[in-house]
Parts: sequence; C-alpha cells; structure tokens
Amino acid sequence: MMNVQNQQLRALPSSRRDSADTSPDPGFPPETTRRGRGAQSNHSGRYESERRESFDDGWDGLESLPVLKTDVQVETPRRIITRNQSPDISFDRSINPYRGCEHGCSYCFARPTHAYMGLSPGLDFESRLFVKPDAAKLLEKELAEPGYQPATIAIGTNTDPYQPIERKYRIMRDVLKVLSDANHPVGIVTKSALVMRDVDILSDMAGRGLAKVAISLTTLDRKLARAMEPRAATPSRRLDTIEKLASAGIPVTVMTAPIIPALNDMELERLLDAGSAAGAREAGFVMLRLPIEVAPLFREWLMAHYPDRYSHVMSVMRSMRGGKDYDAAWGERMRGKGPYAWMLGRRFELAARRLGLNQPKVKLRTDLFKPPVLPGGQMRLI
Repeated sequence: MMNVQNQQLRALPSSRRDSADTSPDPGFPPETTRRGRGAQSNHSGRYESERRESFDDGWDGLESLPVLKTDVQVETPRRIITRNQSPDISFDRSINPYRGCEHGCSYCFARPTHAYMGLSPGLDFESRLFVKPDAAKLLEKELAEPGYQPATIAIGTNTDPYQPIERKYRIMRDVLKVLSDANHPVGIVTKSALVMRDVDILSDMAGRGLAKVAISLTTLDRKLARAMEPRAATPSRRLDTIEKLASAGIPVTVMTAPIIPALNDMELERLLDAGSAAGAREAGFVMLRLPIEVAPLFREWLMAHYPDRYSHVMSVMRSMRGGKDYDAAWGERMRGKGPYAWMLGRRFELAARRLGLNQPKVKLRTDLFKPPVLPGGQMRLI
C-alpha cells in the first residue's frame, strides 16, 4: 500500500479478482506513479485481514500522485545464514543481505516473501526494501561457531545482492571480506554490473578456488529486458560483466533464467552462444516459476506489455505444469514436464555440449577453511 498524498483506500474481499481475470482494474495505481517499476499492482499480502487498493474517487487525485520512491528499512536478524534441505538445488545454505529487490523483475519467484512482512508482493516488493547492515558481523560469528562445517554459501538465489541500494550500503563487500579471510567458498548469482566493484576480492578468492559468479542473462532484446527487468543492467552490460569477470580469472556461469515460452525461449541458443563468447565456462537454465502471488502479477504484466502473446504463453506454461500455472513438485518446479519441457531441456544440453560448457563444472574448495577468531576468543586447536 503506497502512503502518498491524495490516495484513497478501500477494503476489498480477496475473492474480488480471480487469478485468470485480465480485465482492467480501477484499483491499479496509475502508470505515472509506477514508472520504472515491474509490477502493475500492489494488492495486500495474503496474510492480511483486509485487502486495500487505490482507486480514483473522481477528483483526479490519482493522476497528481508523485512517482513511487524506494523506501529502505533496517532489519536486525539474529542469524544471517539460511539453511535448506531442498533435494533439487545444489546448495544447503545461503545469505540474503536484502529483502525485496529494486530490479523489479516481473517474474521474480521471491515476491511472495514480502507477504510475511505484511506487505504486497507487487509494488511493495520492489519499492519497500529491508537491509541487513550487520550481515558481515553475523556471518563472522556463525562461521566461528564450534562444529561449523564449510560448504559453498549461495548469495543471490532469492533477491539480487547487487541491486541498486548495494551502492550505498556495501554489505556484499563486507560479507566477501569475511568469507575471504576465512577461506570459505561462495557462489554468487546476479544480473547487475555492480559485481565488478568487488572484482579484486573475487579474483583473489577465485585464485584459491573459493569463488564463482553466475550472471543472469534472460534476453538480448533491450526492449524486452527493459519491460521485464526495468532496473537491472542491460543485456550488453551483463555480457561485458561476464567478459571482465572471466578476464580476472573468476569462473563465470551464464544463467538463462527464467525461460518463458513464446517470450524468450527462442533466444536460448543465442544466449548461450553470447555467454560462452564472453568467457562463461558453465551454463544453466530454469523454467519460469509462478508460485502463489507471482502468477497473477505475471499475468498482469504480460497483459500490459504483450497482450498478443498472453494466451500462448499461459497455455504452454500450463501444459508443463499439469494444467496449472505452477507445480511445486521437487525435481519438476525448475524444469516442468511434458513435450515442451523435454524439448527445451534437449536444446539446452545440445547447445551447452557444442560450446563446451559445464565440461567439467568448477567445484569450489572447502579444505582451506579457517574459522574466524572473534575478539576475546582464541583459535581452535587443530
């Protein structure tokens, strides 16, 4: 819910709007206020007892509203490493320096997490952000705990750690310093050129077999990229980032994620070609995921930007998800199932093999790990 002057609010039942409904909704904030954002709406989170939406009261109040600005709040968690036991992902721990992401990607599967904060997975997710300034201190403390066993920490698997506000808060640089000092492996996923700011630390870590970076490259079409990922780096800058990281000796993966039927699926081979030419050594892909609130948000975005492809995109998506917008089954949520999913998987495998990608994959080291020595503490006996 935007707290802006002249905005009128009303509570609406959650049943007012079906997820498949594509008719215009007067509750959507006007385009003038959400310029440069990905989501089209800002409906209340699923845990709220009321649903609040902006609406035009006939006095032209909405047309005079200012452009939505980014608001950042400080979060003070007790721990920073998040654990998971998911059988279909390659890591068991991760760090998220931020909640929400200003990149505003229309398809972001992390959007539903904002509902836990009492906020909307829509515009709130990309404009009302939470920063964890003590992330590096918390990390150092957790790495120093007795019995800690090192394994690659993934950063950027939920929200982008190099989103625009990282320029101010510099949390990632502090986190990387802690990991470097402890000889702890890290894998980063980002679509931001800002990662080049930390190339000195990453290059040094990569020289010890401790770091790798994946750059998300979803399209080479600037127009599609601008609409789909409004505040992320352009495709050309991402390719330039791959080239510079690779030149610095850092293993780079080109991530063609997500693949969206009838929108960017025809670019798969071109994306892998471009990433490989820029210096990427590995590649990966993930099918579009539409969990919980992401499905209606993506539908709204698709209808607003590509109405002529709406039916085709959603039809193919449902063909891979058992007739639904999404299926969260282990092993299928990332790839889908059925003829289309099978064909896309084979296309990826053939292109990757032709380019020599993933042969072999880089495995980060854990044998160099040395626990941090906290103030007032002492080193472990070896």
